[in-house]
Amino acid sequence: MQAYVGITDRDWFDLLRSLTQLDEVNFWQPSGNRQFRAINPGELFLFKLHSPYDYIVGGGLYAHSSLLPISLAWETFGVSNGARNLKEMRTRVEKYRRQAESHTADYVIGCILLEQPFFLPEKSWIPIPSDWNINIVQGRRYDLLTEPGRSVWEQLHMTIPFTSVVHEERVRYGQPVLTLPRLGQGSFRVVVTDAYERRCAITNERTLPALDAAHIKPCSESGQHVVSNGILMRRDLHALFDRGYVTITPSMEVEVSRRIKEEFENGRDYYRLHGRTIRLPADPVHAPSREYLDWHNSNIYRS
Repeated sequence: MQAYVGITDRDWFDLLRSLTQLDEVNFWQPSGNRQFRAINPGELFLFKLHSPYDYIVGGGLYAHSSLLPISLAWETFGVSNGARNLKEMRTRVEKYRRQAESHTADYVIGCILLEQPFFLPEKSWIPIPSDWNINIVQGRRYDLLTEPGRSVWEQLHMTIPFTSVVHEERVRYGQPVLTLPRLGQGSFRVVVTDAYERRCAITNERTLPALDAAHIKPCSESGQHVVSNGILMRRDLHALFDRGYVTITPSMEVEVSRRIKEEFENGRDYYRLHGRTIRLPADPVHAPSREYLDWHNSNIYRS
């Protein structure tokens, strides 16, 4: 199992560790010119503060990486971006990019989505590994089964109750084990958006601010933040889907309720979509769950 030690600033760390009930964070990178692929989903991403604070101070389970406009990153994660507001976040991006302030530029930033974040108490901060190079700018990957990564894992294991993120039997023996993390609401939105290649499954619309990740079965009804419980839709279709005026059948076809015409005396544009086969993710694992679709058809759809 691998871990990645990424460098971050003290302000980002201090704000996030002051928050309670934090289930996800966005470890963003200002350049936005390439996606992070150094480790696999479920592996550890650890935080190291900028020098002179040469310590590992926390981390989380890596879930996904994406390149997003800063406006969408803020809309999706809010303060979980490690900034108090969008203006503060933009100021930090401009600082690291070394460019003049702009009120209109929607910067594309790298987003590393981490679940179940943890923040070490200062007395338990872990000194950086002995082979760490002071010239590293972004971070470095370590193998947790061999030194010096093994020592980092053992120190983490003594401090953090990892039973929540790895299999309990293996924890007794101190062995790191990869397990897929539970997605938070923001991460669910981004992962579904990317699974559908940023196109509405029904209309093929590609205007990103107009798209939403719709839950097939809402969390309030025990639906989960998993890709198979999501479909990327244009926002108006998402609203109709949530209210039962539109559904997707288990055969992956759009069905539009007659109630739109009966209640609103309109709906011509929506009825044109009736019977259309939706566009599915390239990875079959991410396709909508038939079980969830059956539930939506039976419990939400206004036939």
